[in-house]
Amino acid sequence: MAVPVVALVGTFLLAVLFYGVTMHIAARYVLGDVPIVRAFAVGLVPAVISFALQAYGPAVVIAVTASADFFAIRAVYRLRYRTAAVVTLAHYTVAALVGITIFNLVRLLSTAPT
Repeated sequence: MAVPVVALVGTFLLAVLFYGVTMHIAARYVLGDVPIVRAFAVGLVPAVISFALQAYGPAVVIAVTASADFFAIRAVYRLRYRTAAVVTLAHYTVAALVGITIFNLVRLLSTAPT
């Protein structure tokens, strides 16, 4: 069964938006006032990797995405290794919290009477 291109592009853009917003939250928390454009440049990396590796298990996707996220954060924000690791950890934490919250909200709303 073929998946419409519009659905793939829309899902990819939603993933970039999700990772970009969570990256900006994490960067502001750790680094202070930073431009949002950098967050979306970094957010593109985990979105591309999660789409490319969706056939593999979660352990592989998480490991590769976190590693690539670290190097993207280090390059885009021009940080030292230790600071980039802290920002990466904050980004992973914020993304997990927001993702779990959205998932639970969608599950809760799906049980509403119609």
